[in-house]
Amino acid sequence: MKKKYSFLLFFLLLINHTQAQVNLSVYSEISIVTAGPGTELYEAFGHSAIRIKDPVLQLDLIYNYGMFDYNAPNFYSNFTKGKLLYSLARYDFAYFYASYKRDKRWVKQQVLNLTQQEKQTFFNYLENNALPENANYFYDPFFDNCATKLRDITNTILADKVEFSSKNIDQNLSFRQLMNREIPWNTWGSFGINLALGSKLDAKADFTQYMYLPDYVYLNFKNSSLFIKNQPENLVLREDVLLDFEEQKQSISIANPFLVFCIISLLGIFITYKDFKKKKRTKWFDFLLLFITGIVGVLIVFLWFFTNHSTTPNNFNFLWAFAPNIIIAFLMLNPSPKKWLNYYFKFLIFLLILTPFVWVFEIQLFPVSVIPLLILLLVRYLYLSKKDKYLL
Repeated sequence: MKKKYSFLLFFLLLINHTQAQVNLSVYSEISIVTAGPGTELYEAFGHSAIRIKDPVLQLDLIYNYGMFDYNAPNFYSNFTKGKLLYSLARYDFAYFYASYKRDKRWVKQQVLNLTQQEKQTFFNYLENNALPENANYFYDPFFDNCATKLRDITNTILADKVEFSSKNIDQNLSFRQLMNREIPWNTWGSFGINLALGSKLDAKADFTQYMYLPDYVYLNFKNSSLFIKNQPENLVLREDVLLDFEEQKQSISIANPFLVFCIISLLGIFITYKDFKKKKRTKWFDFLLLFITGIVGVLIVFLWFFTNHSTTPNNFNFLWAFAPNIIIAFLMLNPSPKKWLNYYFKFLIFLLILTPFVWVFEIQLFPVSVIPLLILLLVRYLYLSKKDKYLL
């Protein structure tokens, strides 16, 4: 049995050694592959990868930096904490192609205008990166992902020979504005992402930083130049449409965030009006409103201070989703709550008044669908802070 495993180990080492000696032929091609979006939230931004094809060596490989393992130890807790371990996977392009064909997502490739030496350098770099000891990296959806890897690898290999261009690319957009172009605003996915991510996402991005999105990898490579003997030439030698499907879009459900929050807001304003007329207070409604906003606030605090996510700190959604509300919710179940709570609600009103200023001056953009909820909170807090007898 030991001899059997020893032979297998020797065989695998021999394969790795043989691959390290592979020299691409003059007919080889290095391509940037861009895939269109899918219907799931995690597919909404599309995908980027690198393809190496050599018909002489009968080689056709995809290098995909977007792989992760659901079954990895502590996957969900690590995901929550921002320790997202992704990997580079190297496999036959046929499997990649079949997957996107099955999902009916378009795929384009951009064959790069490289010398034979540059092709070989790309191949060697990726082969080395694909080794088990090098394949893993900590993923960041905005600064280190499957798309930014292609930009960084190209910069590393071609150095000052490559010049990325901002031609036909809108300037002065923030990371959040770019992201919001990819997902319809009135979806729960868009609401959740914009709720969880802080003001770092509202910093203006350099056009090369746009390449955290596959669409901008495609555009940047298409418009960019490669200097050959000090003369600029197109970085992309040829573009091929490999799968020509209509672009898929995220669907907006009937129970979308804006509609749901409008209904809740109208119901809450009606309850407040009835309370005002009867000079009383609906305790269960105050409890739910404060408890839910408090829970959301606790989540924001957790993501801000207790995770490694690069874009969750400094989240001004705390202005309306205020974590202490979770405690105040239980105090409001008392038929005769403390009078100092009037001042607490006045403080909450002050926080709500700050919200549009943070929004207008683009310190942080909030989910658009939260507007009806902000109106409800303002109306209810005004009512609760107005007179002591309304707290009976």
